[in-house]
Amino acid sequence: MNKGFFRSVLGDTNISEMGLTYSHEHIIIEESYSTASHPEFLLNDVLKVSEELRVFYLAGGRTVVDTMPANCGRNVLKLAEVSRKSQVNIIVPTGIHLEEYYPENHWRYSHSEEQLTELFIADIEEGVDRFDYSGPYIDRTSHRAGLIKLATGDGPITPHQEKIFNAVVNAHLATGAPILTHTNFGRQALEQALLFKKLGARLDHVVLSHVDRAKDLDYNKKVLDTGVKVEYDSTFRWKKEDTNWTLYLLEHLVTLYPNQITMGMDMAKSAYWKSYGGHPGLNYLIETIPSFLKSKGMDEYYENLFFENPKKLFKFDKG
Repeated sequence: MNKGFFRSVLGDTNISEMGLTYSHEHIIIEESYSTASHPEFLLNDVLKVSEELRVFYLAGGRTVVDTMPANCGRNVLKLAEVSRKSQVNIIVPTGIHLEEYYPENHWRYSHSEEQLTELFIADIEEGVDRFDYSGPYIDRTSHRAGLIKLATGDGPITPHQEKIFNAVVNAHLATGAPILTHTNFGRQALEQALLFKKLGARLDHVVLSHVDRAKDLDYNKKVLDTGVKVEYDSTFRWKKEDTNWTLYLLEHLVTLYPNQITMGMDMAKSAYWKSYGGHPGLNYLIETIPSFLKSKGMDEYYENLFFENPKKLFKFDKG
């Protein structure tokens, strides 16, 4: 049995049970401020979501990482129900998303670093609020968060975002929970990695998402050279007439950084879900990546991308 555990919405589980893992997904996005301005993000039909995840399970999938953090569409009770119905482990985040997904008077701006740290730790150690910190009451469920998320935008990291970084790293060091980030098309990924290093985060438990959208091999190398992990999730997004940068980066980097690359689908729009009548569906990576790796003589790295790297990344570790 492998030592260590990951924390799913239904409880702590030995990492030997993690299995094939997608490292950046959106499983439930509830009606919220974010869906009011982005209705295409609404993803809250438990039966449809469970149906898609059940198909994923039957194809060999075992774990998905949900990436909708506090108070922007997270619904921990629905996530727990989907996990029970589909048998797929779901890792739930705490933390804070991009500013655009919150109103200008949101508590993220008025709370201090210490208050944010306390909220994140409580999500991880006590249980996620059934009202998702929408106030005025907090009613913690038995379902605990298994990672911490933050996000940066197109421009330089702001003082407000630095406050979020500090709170996230505080909670990470106090609990051993891993960190996952959002980057806009890979922008500020290197700056994120260097700030995490400065703040003393355990870089082998930090993963930066969407860095394949940077379309720059050398830039991806610089990010990976810091010691963080990266998550690639745009395989299906590239136009057929354009270079598929996700596959290009995999081909050139997976042998150099075999222990630092993970993958996901990032299907934040219902139009991507087959159960909603869309495409390509959650199983796309299972259906395409093995044959791609085999065509390049790199099929041995499939285990790293979908099994070994997520196990090491999402394992709780206080150091």
